[in-house]
Amino acid sequence: MKAKNFFPAKKIISTLVMSTCVGFIAPASVNALPVAEAASAAAVLPDFTDLVDKVGPAVVNIRTTEKLQHSQAGNALEDEQMQEFFRRFFGMPIPKQNPAPKGRKQVPQQEEEVPRGVGSGFIVSQDGYVLTNAHVVDGATDVYVKLTDKREFKAKVVGTDKRTDVAVLKIEASKLPKVTVGDSSKIRAGEWVIAIGSPFDLENTVTAGIISAKARDTGDYLPLIQTDVAVNPGNSGGPLINMRGEVVGINSQIYSRSGGYMGISFAIPIDEAMRVAEQLKGAGKVTRGRIGVQIGEVSKEVAESIGLPKAQGAAVVRIEPGTPAEKAGIQDGDIILKFNGQTIENRNDLLRVVGATKPGTKSTITVWRKGSTRDLSIVVAEAEPDKVAQKNDKKAKKEQANFLGLVVADLSDAQKKELPDGGVVIETVDGAAAAAGLQAGDVILTLNNADVKNAKQFNAMVSKLDQKKMAVLLVRREGISQFIPIKP
Repeated sequence: MKAKNFFPAKKIISTLVMSTCVGFIAPASVNALPVAEAASAAAVLPDFTDLVDKVGPAVVNIRTTEKLQHSQAGNALEDEQMQEFFRRFFGMPIPKQNPAPKGRKQVPQQEEEVPRGVGSGFIVSQDGYVLTNAHVVDGATDVYVKLTDKREFKAKVVGTDKRTDVAVLKIEASKLPKVTVGDSSKIRAGEWVIAIGSPFDLENTVTAGIISAKARDTGDYLPLIQTDVAVNPGNSGGPLINMRGEVVGINSQIYSRSGGYMGISFAIPIDEAMRVAEQLKGAGKVTRGRIGVQIGEVSKEVAESIGLPKAQGAAVVRIEPGTPAEKAGIQDGDIILKFNGQTIENRNDLLRVVGATKPGTKSTITVWRKGSTRDLSIVVAEAEPDKVAQKNDKKAKKEQANFLGLVVADLSDAQKKELPDGGVVIETVDGAAAAAGLQAGDVILTLNNADVKNAKQFNAMVSKLDQKKMAVLLVRREGISQFIPIKP
């Protein structure tokens, strides 16, 4: 059985193939509907024209660019599909190298701004706040927002949250058309919805379908809306709209074996997206709670063997030292059944309810242990936040960046517990390091096979490198480690 593949609905290199269909015209005598019946059947079909007129002006096209060395820019579009494949399935891009031909000296290269991808978004306030997907703007040097009236603005990335795939942009304009935000908790399976976006960079494209399911567990921090609306690369970040002209979701993922639409797409519920957006607008990041446990599902067999009435809850498989879970007395093998009185049906329920709890909150957690339940008191801690999505300070980079183009910092306390052998986290990246595919938030473990302990030691190691030779870093991103060569 083939594995299920979930892709961000992002622009990929594609070839449009035109085909011609040959058919036949049925004789008039073969079961033709009377005119009155045909008109009646057409009358019950939904008409989306008014919805498109109402919401369309607030839907935007988003294009992103990336600054590369001149010789790399020529290959950027060719590499985009392969880069997306590696990003999605292995957690980091393949190294982008540009070795000089043998015997030829490398000459200084100029930066060139090249297209990186396209997506969609929608305006949520008349003063220029725009919602889209985090993966649409991830790694971009510049972001441009184009309105239906052909005006184009350079946008500021206010903040991104990779865990929910939500991003907030800001353009400098006023009296803009805006969408009406609906209530995603009230949607129903079978309800008609439409999507407006830029599939394959075809702006202002409208597709329609129904809601297939309300809450699919395809992500840790929120259940997604499943639809059969046609969503393709470039639709990412566009609105999912109900028959009242309200946005109920942000189109985010497709289920596909080919990278194109196959009848199943997913959208982020707008209620969750707006909660994330408010935090991004206020602080540029999202604050979440954590208790410090690794958890798994509870199978029917396990439930029967431990006397649990039914298969529910989250099974504790590991407790991180020094965390609220350890202090509260949670043990390996406990089944977490409730959190602050809210029933936990599966592991994702626990992740969501704890993540939504304000750090510092004293909570009650109910566990199943040795045939009975017990209540434990726990104080929720703060989860490691995503990096704040802001432009790097040029003066700081000029003063602090080493010749590889990196500004690094020591690991946080949480990262040190996960990586006891040390390392440094990348704060800003430019130059040769950016061209090699390194990103802010990556953790550098070794440099030329030598262990990296802290930022001071790493910068001292870099200062002693031969600037004419390639350096090799062992980099960890989202739990995956990979060697990345950097050629200055």
